[in-house]
Amino acid sequence: MKRWFMLTLVGKDQPGIVAQTTRALFEGECNLGEASMVRLGGNFTVMLMVQFAGDEKILDELIGPVCQKFDLRHHVDAIEGELRHHVEPEVRITVYGADRAGIVADITGTLAEKGFNILNLESDVGGTPENSIYVMNIEGVAKQGIEVIEETLQKLAQEKGLETQLEPIDTLIG
Repeated sequence: MKRWFMLTLVGKDQPGIVAQTTRALFEGECNLGEASMVRLGGNFTVMLMVQFAGDEKILDELIGPVCQKFDLRHHVDAIEGELRHHVEPEVRITVYGADRAGIVADITGTLAEKGFNILNLESDVGGTPENSIYVMNIEGVAKQGIEVIEETLQKLAQEKGLETQLEPIDTLIG
């Protein structure tokens, strides 16, 4: 019986990580589910749902040669796989502010208190070392309504000296 695992890989970005990882998994008779793969600060990170008939140890051994070749750190966890339960984001939030410790915790904590479920968060640091700007793009679901989130963002902008934008996402396609 096949079970689901979450495979995470992290290492210096270089060509071939995705190709050789997915090839090793395919040849090991794994089925791939949802994935997130992204370059962050010169590193490449993979989070990948893998369906496999073996256990964590065997999956670890299967991916080991690829990890050794690319000097990747990796981790395998058994999970409950839930495919085809995709939640569409209804709101996109953009936050700009002077880069400082705690900005992500402030924003996400306040949004969570208002019932906002984050589905995707991406951030970047721009500007110069002397004048860094932190930029966050967040997509999610406003369980208490978009108006509540909009009011919350306006307060945060005033209190924390941030610029915020909120826009509804049109999820109707076609």
